[in-house]
Amino acid sequence: MNPCTALDAALGDLLQQIADHLGAPVPAPLRAALHAAPRHLFLPPLLWLRDGNGGYEPCDRAQDPERWWHAAYRDAPLVTQFTELPDGDLIPSSSASMPSMVIRMLRALEARPGQRVLEIGTGTGFNAALLSHLYGSENVTSVDIDPDLIHRAERALRTSGHRPSVRCADGAEGWPPAAPYDAIIATCAVRTVPRPWLDQTATGGRIVTPWDTAWCNYGTLIATKQPDGTAEGFLAPYGSFMLIRSQQVDIELHRDVLRPGQTPERSTTRLSPWSVAGNDLNAQAYVGLSVPGVWHSWDTEPDGPGPGTGAHTRLWLADDQATSWASVDYDGHRTTTFAVSQYGPRNLWDEVTRAHAQYVSAGRPTLDRLRLHIHPEGPATRHEVRLATA
Repeated sequence: MNPCTALDAALGDLLQQIADHLGAPVPAPLRAALHAAPRHLFLPPLLWLRDGNGGYEPCDRAQDPERWWHAAYRDAPLVTQFTELPDGDLIPSSSASMPSMVIRMLRALEARPGQRVLEIGTGTGFNAALLSHLYGSENVTSVDIDPDLIHRAERALRTSGHRPSVRCADGAEGWPPAAPYDAIIATCAVRTVPRPWLDQTATGGRIVTPWDTAWCNYGTLIATKQPDGTAEGFLAPYGSFMLIRSQQVDIELHRDVLRPGQTPERSTTRLSPWSVAGNDLNAQAYVGLSVPGVWHSWDTEPDGPGPGTGAHTRLWLADDQATSWASVDYDGHRTTTFAVSQYGPRNLWDEVTRAHAQYVSAGRPTLDRLRLHIHPEGPATRHEVRLATA
């Protein structure tokens, strides 16, 4: 099979995968954009694929070109870069987003050809190329904080025939020289909309960004800039992206939160920990929005530091200030009551319990019923969450 035929076949297969995922054919302008920016041109020779056990395994184009090509045209995210933490652990720090997710977000942008678009998070450059095809390279600015990613993306963009303005800068600051923008789209998640994004969006313009809370990384904010300088929007039920670097918090439970001599308050609860930290993403999203700055982790071997032993499974809670923590223990037998320990100025499990009760009384709202109102407040923004009428 010659290269052109192979590419056409791969693109055709990818378009079908995306259509299957979305439940509808890919709109014609977006199909044309995918043909104009072949995904493989934007991927590095070494990719990292999920290994099925919670980790990643390398896929080297030189050693296994067929597997690499197949990965390039699957509707799946691909890790393209790892960063080493101070403790030596490696974490993914850049990725090529799932193509169907890219298409969802581009549809939500609703910009028109000729309008000015700012992309936060250049990454591989693939999304910048799609934006350039849709709106014209001269109307697209893309920023990324990583100079190595910028250099690689610029090379790939030139190879594909697209020349947007690509800048090395902190995406949280936007890019003032080309503002105002008719649309801002981010390929990283935020917990609050950075004030510069709000300021640099034209009235009536749209902000599309993955959303994140300390509790749950889920959802995409689609908001419109209002004449009074605020923004209003809703959370779409898709999206799970890496958090923007400027909003990341480096707190570890056993390193920073649990300390000798802490005496927690003890109680019991009827609320199952799986009700707030299980498979119900709507509940998790609601809790995350209602209980800011609180995260959780599961422990299936809870015999280390903490409120004692004897638990089969433990849900840990802690806050981003490393001042409060809580634990909820399942003893392996009873599912009607669970042992609770809480320490610090915030009673975290009580806060989560109240949030879940509000979620239930509101009729267990799906994510897209949650409306966010973004207000400028000093150098930052704050958001209010309201419930849309069903």
